[in-house]
Amino acid sequence: MVNDAMSQILRQHAEQQFAEELERLGKGDNRERPHNWRLSPWAVATYLLGGTLDDGFQVSAKYIGNRRLIETAIATLATDRGLLLFGVPGTAKSWVAEHLAAAISGDSTLLVQGTAGTSEEQLRYGWNYAELLAKGPSAEALVASPMMRAMALGKIARVEELTRIPADVQDTLITLLSEKTLPVPELAIETQAQRGFNVIATANNRDKGINELSSALKRRFNTVILPLPDNEDDEVAIVSKRVAEMGRALQLPGEPPALKEVRRVVRIFRELRHGQTEDGKTRLKVSSATLSTAEAISVLNSGLALAGYFGDGVLRATDIAASLSGAIVKDPVQDAVVWSEYQETVIKERSDWKDLYRACKELN
Repeated sequence: MVNDAMSQILRQHAEQQFAEELERLGKGDNRERPHNWRLSPWAVATYLLGGTLDDGFQVSAKYIGNRRLIETAIATLATDRGLLLFGVPGTAKSWVAEHLAAAISGDSTLLVQGTAGTSEEQLRYGWNYAELLAKGPSAEALVASPMMRAMALGKIARVEELTRIPADVQDTLITLLSEKTLPVPELAIETQAQRGFNVIATANNRDKGINELSSALKRRFNTVILPLPDNEDDEVAIVSKRVAEMGRALQLPGEPPALKEVRRVVRIFRELRHGQTEDGKTRLKVSSATLSTAEAISVLNSGLALAGYFGDGVLRATDIAASLSGAIVKDPVQDAVVWSEYQETVIKERSDWKDLYRACKELN
């Protein structure tokens, strides 16, 4: 019954989806680990980056990229400083943060989602107003935030999109990170952080509607910048893996996309990001859209859904053309020109891309 219920969940938490891997890593992990960590730093790195255990069990890679960046992030969480994962949108910051929390604490759900409307209470604590009006301030009326629960349990708390939170609310974290205590003056009590507590925050460095972090808050974090994939092959591997995983989770009909289609989408995004073709021979206008790895995954998943439900289940150029246009043309004036010129100067000239050129033109 439990397995049936789990299979109906649209998106499982990392510690649920990869429970077997975490269990196998824990059984064979006899290395030194920080207090209250489920796994040693070495095992956490193996969980994130993949590898083969002594018994031959294969751990899948959750992150494909520079190993040293992940090791630095893990080492930071073993100290008294918070971890800030920084970078352009779509560089797997939230994905890495979730898996770090799952591997270290066995719980990735202690999460505060940053928005323009995030309040101080969501980072500290709030009140059950029915209890508050009936009995006044009391322990029963107190509603602990994910941050407060993480401190009490000695676990990892996550703050997503930190730079979207208003600047005055962001600074609530300064006391939590430096003093490792959360006072509740209404009850004359405080929650002191237990060993194992730390904070992982994510932030975009190129986006609209962000608030700069104060210097005081920045000093409480070690910053790890997660870059876009260095080369096309790495990005193709990431996109192929995630599209296959999400296709299974969403139970999309049809076949996984051919490597040719994945590489084509990835190359388009990379060329428009860098402002030149892969061979460096043609200069291109740059789109105002982020065109991240995450968006490439989204384009292919949308195409798979089209192919599965309205086609023969095989992903073709006609299935991805509309999603490509939607991902690239964020500004209806500037980006429309960028995309149109790219079609005429690049797509049209590539002999094996004629089908995509026709599909894009049919949408115009």
